[in-house]
Amino acid sequence: MTVDLYPAIDLRAGKVVRLAQGDYARETVYGDDPVAVARSFADAGAPWVHIVDLDAARTGDPVNRPIIARVAAALAGHANLQTGGGVRSVADAEELARAGVSRVVMGSAAVADPESVVAASRVVDVAVGLDHRNGDLAVHGWTESSGVNLVEALGWFPTARAFVITDIARDGMLDGPDLEGLAMAVSSTSVPVIASGGVSSIDDVIVLSRIGGLGGIITGRALYEGRFSVGEAVDALRGVA
Repeated sequence: MTVDLYPAIDLRAGKVVRLAQGDYARETVYGDDPVAVARSFADAGAPWVHIVDLDAARTGDPVNRPIIARVAAALAGHANLQTGGGVRSVADAEELARAGVSRVVMGSAAVADPESVVAASRVVDVAVGLDHRNGDLAVHGWTESSGVNLVEALGWFPTARAFVITDIARDGMLDGPDLEGLAMAVSSTSVPVIASGGVSSIDDVIVLSRIGGLGGIITGRALYEGRFSVGEAVDALRGVA
């Protein structure tokens, strides 16, 4: 299986930001032109760009949807766009599909109602976002525990095209990915797993890519802080493949 790179853009109030461990009070702003950032990722060879609408994830208000549509238009013919954050209904999925998004990520809504993924999958490809702390899934912008175990939830979504698995404790911390947990997840499902959280170096990218069956790697802060480039990561993944 090819391991794809998913450079990440987290949107809040129209700006490119990163949160430490999902904490909205611990925000770093990296830029105010998400379209230019996304296009730079595609120009460097990334096959996908991953966007999270943090405002929609927290409040349900899709204030960044017009920006997401502009990003999708800029990427058309160059890279695919995967978008999550506040995708809570089939109507949300339809709106994002019309905006040009290739795949939506459903998180809290999927965990609360797995059938919503089946319905949304009739409209657009759906990845299920499983964000966890020590295997316990968190919902509503990572502010609440769901009481559901990660491995258990992997069996709930027959139409999912991918699982985006985020270790919240590692997200935005540059502490390295949860290799053991990701390997367990990959071995528990035939659906491609996309790893998210903790990537700090090109070595992390290479080690992750060696998890048999892993489908993709999301990275954000390490790129913005210059620890490696999109081009370097894409080349490394091609070398492993």
